[in-house]
Amino acid sequence: MKSQINVGLVGFGIVGTGTAKILLENRDLIARRVGVPLALRRIVDLDLTTDRGIILPDGLLSSDLPGLLNDPEIDIVIELIGGYDTAKRVMLDAMAQGKHVVTANKALLAVHGEDVFGAAARAGLDLG
Repeated sequence: MKSQINVGLVGFGIVGTGTAKILLENRDLIARRVGVPLALRRIVDLDLTTDRGIILPDGLLSSDLPGLLNDPEIDIVIELIGGYDTAKRVMLDAMAQGKHVVTANKALLAVHGEDVFGAAARAGLDLG
């Protein structure tokens, strides 16, 4: 078992900001429930200047999507950008790098679920 699970978050809008707050502010509770710490290691978004009402550790937020996807330390990618094409590509690229994926993108799953769930199954990864 891993001693820590590292998470990368793609999309830092309303849902992404809320997710980051939960991961950062409830890390002790999450660690107790999961059994190991869950560490938010990277957040990627196109907008790096909007005040989202959350103070992030230095270097956590960037626009470097390939850096997140290719980071061997990241175990889980949370996709929260919405839409179809870019979100699907992010999910498939993350799985191609051996990363589990979590998404709130129900529309994408309804339209492209067969593709993304198939990719997860072929790679032996979880998609939630």
